[in-house]
Amino acid sequence: MTTKNSFFKLFIPILILIFFKASVALATTAAIVGGNLVNLDGKNALLDSVILLEGDRISQIGERGSLIVPDTAEVINVDGKWLVPGLMNMHVHLGLVLPGKQAAELANETDAALALRMAAAARQSLHVGVTTIRLPGDSRHADLALKRAIERGQADGPRIFSAGESLSITGGHGSKKEGKANWDGPYELVKAARTQISAGASWIKILISGGIATDGGGLAEALMTPEEISAVIDAAHRFGAKVTAHSGSSKATSVAIDFGLDCVEHGYFLDRKTLRKMKKNGTWLVPTIVVSQPATQPFFERIGSPAWYLKRRESAGKAHWQMLKMAIEEGVNIALGTDQLPAEPNDGTTATAREAQYYVEAGMTPTQALRSATIETAKLLGAEDEIGSLEVGKYADIIALETDPTKDIKALRDIVLVMKGGKVYRNDLTN
Repeated sequence: MTTKNSFFKLFIPILILIFFKASVALATTAAIVGGNLVNLDGKNALLDSVILLEGDRISQIGERGSLIVPDTAEVINVDGKWLVPGLMNMHVHLGLVLPGKQAAELANETDAALALRMAAAARQSLHVGVTTIRLPGDSRHADLALKRAIERGQADGPRIFSAGESLSITGGHGSKKEGKANWDGPYELVKAARTQISAGASWIKILISGGIATDGGGLAEALMTPEEISAVIDAAHRFGAKVTAHSGSSKATSVAIDFGLDCVEHGYFLDRKTLRKMKKNGTWLVPTIVVSQPATQPFFERIGSPAWYLKRRESAGKAHWQMLKMAIEEGVNIALGTDQLPAEPNDGTTATAREAQYYVEAGMTPTQALRSATIETAKLLGAEDEIGSLEVGKYADIIALETDPTKDIKALRDIVLVMKGGKVYRNDLTN
């Protein structure tokens, strides 16, 4: 009996050790080896790092030699490349249709054709390193259908946060778009907001001033009434949804902030007083500066934009730029967004990378600009525990760059690897 007991005392720990090692080997599915992991807090990068993955999550991070890479793990060599979180773009319309030749060509687009066009744009977004997007207003709930398809693994694309259909008033921005519903008065707008949330929207977008793309009211004019704004924000917040406002108006924005507005899109003509109010109240800004600046001109020429559209854009450009500089000076919370497709060519790069570059030109440091496209944007979404930085337990949304983006934000032009949720969607490296 003594011999038998001694045997089990010796053998059981061995079995436990074997089982433990097997479990570790099976759990670790991939290892990213040799990259320089950028620190978003301004500290030194972790050079020659190893990132271990378990499924779609990061399980361990350390220096090469400090972690054991299981034989069963897929090894992705990124020697000398710079690793940052997947980029995020907070103002994307995958089904974008702008006035002019493009609108005429897509005038009779079917629901099926729209869905396919949006799916193609989603794949392209992922290819250029954008692993999370927010859709502040799309049509026919195709965005929500695509979101579900991506989550089920039926389509490739970024993580999607959607506002469903944007809420416009009769005569306001976007109200004359063919097939677009309009809502007037608090009752109708509240019902519309609840309808979007019921369909799956986690954001609500209200159009409270005029816009560049339509002739419904001036860009700096307050078009939605305070009662309407208040009612929508209250209704959305009761259901746990956030509210963002398309606005170039200081007056309209100031009113909306008082009612608890979460975010402002564009902000073309916002004054310093309003920006200071945004800072004080924690209201976010998604500038979309790229669409109002001269480098975007070839894009508008290609899609055949009409003269009135180009004139409205040009009239906003200088004020928009000054607004952005003031917002940075005042320390307003800024999240990157383009109002162009993330992969849209712009000034020799993508709209996403060019937007970040504009932030540096307007006064941000490269690290601040990178944060606006990663961890700061995750905070806007309320998802900073899941995405936005390369940390143990978070989703393995990782891109690799040729050079250090904290030294020069133009590094975002040279992406060589894209991973979302532990799956590689682009690899220009030879392993």
